[in-house]
Amino acid sequence: MKRRILLITGLLGVLMFLAGCTQVNVPVTSESTGFWNTYIVYPLSQLITYFAEITGDNYGIAIIVVTIIIRLVLLPLMLKQTKSSKAMQALQPEMAKLKEKYSSKDQQTQQKLQQETMALFQKHGVNPLAGCLPLVVQMPILIGFYHAIMRTEAIAEHTFLWFDLGDKDPYYILPIVAGITTFIQQKMMMAGTANQNPQMAMMLWLMPIMIVVFAISFPAALSLYWVVGNLFMIIQTYFIKGPDLRVEKDGGNKK
Repeated sequence: MKRRILLITGLLGVLMFLAGCTQVNVPVTSESTGFWNTYIVYPLSQLITYFAEITGDNYGIAIIVVTIIIRLVLLPLMLKQTKSSKAMQALQPEMAKLKEKYSSKDQQTQQKLQQETMALFQKHGVNPLAGCLPLVVQMPILIGFYHAIMRTEAIAEHTFLWFDLGDKDPYYILPIVAGITTFIQQKMMMAGTANQNPQMAMMLWLMPIMIVVFAISFPAALSLYWVVGNLFMIIQTYFIKGPDLRVEKDGGNKK
């Protein structure tokens, strides 16, 4: 679990680096060079432009449509991640017994604990890093979409609902909704684990706060992307983890 927390934190750091330090203010065009621009950012920018053109130059609708398409493409990875997470959660009681059995902090005992833990994973066919791999694969795509939104000049020239896509939300509605939906989505994903792990509980609050801070600072087009992506994830998580969520809710009511 600690490794997963460190990996997620590291990926967030990479996200912030890519968000602020890699040509984010340079428009992406067909003449943009480099693997990142040519094969990820520019094609996503073109996809947004395509859907904007067929919806009457409505770039807000285009961002919504492309966000949903990307989430659907990534759905198999999310299913794999959820399956791995459930497998790890099922092994928690046995892992707790091993930690109690090898509670001594001396190096030899800790090595024995690691050996027994790996044997437990192999016995049940569980890869502790399998749940992180889909996240690693998703991040370049999601960051690339972020860049496509920020670096497609036409987006900043259009409006959607009550806001200009190229400016900050004047009423801070989108940033607040982005933070709330991030919290709900995180809460659903961490069902049954956040209360048991202080580090996970910290992430439950840290992520929404970071999203709100970013959303307030960046153009509303990006906030729109976050809100739509979060709503998709909430619906997706409900159908994937529905039984687990109902069990947790019933358990809470019994208490």
